Amino acid sequence: MEPHEVELLEKYAKNDPELKTLWDEHLLYEKQIEKLESKPYRTPTEAQTLKQLKKQKLDGKTKFMAMLDKYRAASHA
Repeated sequence: MEPHEVELLEKYAKNDPELKTLWDEHLLYEKQIEKLESKPYRTPTEAQTLKQLKKQKLDGKTKFMAMLDKYRAASHA
């Protein structure tokens, strides 16, 4: 993610609880993914969890990026 996108997220998340929740979840998923990916070996359960976390992270990112696009469009209107 681009640094300016992170700045926008942090700016708008202060006033938008849904955006803040999505951003917080994204950061949490990122930490959990990093922890699992750092393991030299993963059990099948951990591998499945990793796959699910990546999917959830991507779903959330898609949602908050769409919200950011709306904020950008509103600020240029």
